[in-house]
Amino acid sequence: MNKIRNALKNVSDKEKIKVLQGFFKTGKGQYGEGDVFIGVVVPEQRKIAKAFCDKVSLEDIQELLNSAIHEERMVALFILVEQYKKACHDTRQKIFDFYLANTARINNWDLVDLSAPNIVGDFLRDKDRTILYLLAKSKSLWEKRISILATFTFIKNNEFDDTLKISEILLTDPHDLIHKAVGWMLREVGKKSLKIEQSFLNKHAPKMPRTMLRYAIEKFPEELRKKYLCKK
Repeated sequence: MNKIRNALKNVSDKEKIKVLQGFFKTGKGQYGEGDVFIGVVVPEQRKIAKAFCDKVSLEDIQELLNSAIHEERMVALFILVEQYKKACHDTRQKIFDFYLANTARINNWDLVDLSAPNIVGDFLRDKDRTILYLLAKSKSLWEKRISILATFTFIKNNEFDDTLKISEILLTDPHDLIHKAVGWMLREVGKKSLKIEQSFLNKHAPKMPRTMLRYAIEKFPEELRKKYLCKK
């Protein structure tokens, strides 16, 4: 793991640390409180992950996930995604189980967004999806975000039911990060079927948090956007 840590340090930029800390809300009382950054951008993290993905075990990945450093956890997840893509079914099951056992370490929105669709969503494409509804009802902000982001994979395959049902569960969630995630996934549904998204909005727009609604209708024509905003 020292090789991965050294690789990250070699491309770190101290000037980016404050920017990243602010962007990912690491201040006291914020959702990313205590998260530590060393100033490595995502493209560099991906390069490092691809360079090491065939050389590390789940135990090694666990060590990185346990790190206080955000970029080390992100590289761990990028490696996990790469290993998942290349794995047989039995190994994919192990990676899926490993991922769900580590949701407490997948604890910022980028960590969720860049991994959940590729592992959780992909694994559940042809399987029972009850676990997503359990995650949606979790007390954990990150597990709830995993539940809705995992459905991005289904949306890409023109399957919308789970996205819509989980969105209903999360309609009254108080957190802004859930509002944004649900609105984003509803927008993705609309790209595939505007009719289906509008049907959902016609029923739920009046009680949707404003941020959720704004994200959902972001790509709508102006007149249609105004129509839904007036429902609030």
